[in-house]
Amino acid sequence: MHRDENDISASSGAANAPQAFSLRDMCRRHNIRFKKGLGQNLLLDDNINRIMVDAAALTSEDAVLEVGAGLGALTRRIVREAGQVLSVEIDATFLPCLEEQFGQMSHVHLFRGDILNHAIDQLAAQHIPGATSYKMLSNLPYYITTPIIFEFLESPLFFERMVVMLQEEVGQRLVAPVNSADYGVLTLAAQFYADIDIVHHVPASCFMPRPKVDSCIVRFRLIPGTRYPEVDRNKLMKVVRTAFSQRRKTLRNTLVKAGVMGLAPELAAEALEAVGIDSGRRPQTLSLNEFVTLTQALMDRSSDIQ
Repeated sequence: MHRDENDISASSGAANAPQAFSLRDMCRRHNIRFKKGLGQNLLLDDNINRIMVDAAALTSEDAVLEVGAGLGALTRRIVREAGQVLSVEIDATFLPCLEEQFGQMSHVHLFRGDILNHAIDQLAAQHIPGATSYKMLSNLPYYITTPIIFEFLESPLFFERMVVMLQEEVGQRLVAPVNSADYGVLTLAAQFYADIDIVHHVPASCFMPRPKVDSCIVRFRLIPGTRYPEVDRNKLMKVVRTAFSQRRKTLRNTLVKAGVMGLAPELAAEALEAVGIDSGRRPQTLSLNEFVTLTQALMDRSSDIQ
């Protein structure tokens, strides 16, 4: 029977975790070939999946949205702890494998599709209705890591925690301290929504085929309503991006001379002075709080901020 991406929900059967299995045998039985274009790699160390689930601190009250279920190795651990699970997988060739393991579990729902093509809150309402506590876990493909992270951070549905495995380089940028080489736009954009830490480092040797870079597990503990509800995030990020457009230059040469937010240079300089930020500083020396304060000062001086 043909099933489209809206018709793969498991709705009946036992909720017990399936028996132990061999990932390699599963690949052979279902003739699965990993696609480089989709960033697919087989994680050989199941202990990594345990670390991810532990970091999410799952309870029976949680509804979990898993992105990129693959062969279901992480899913198998999630279903033991969470009250409801919605596992999303873009590659149809993995679905027989997932249905074999989870198709008879009443609290597990499988969905074929690209998470970026669907509203997360609508997916949750359709497949895991009635949930009150949401968490997200994912082994993210490297090529699309950032868009997926922000799809969840910016979703109208609040996810208490997100635990993702991603490229080590991206993880370092997410947790970078002020005035470090990795600190920049991504750091500030993500930390606007959450407290972020690296839980575990995962060497490339843990995967097959072996990627060219190492990975890490990153935990996001989201802040209800964002950290700074008083500031317009779009305007804040406009200031941040303008400042970091030439990170080696001073704020005087980026924000002031560029006339950020349509302000005349003298008004931009006035805003910096008003909040006590030296225009000779470089963007990587400013904390998120300083960028927020500066953005508000710039907004106060503009009647036509685009």
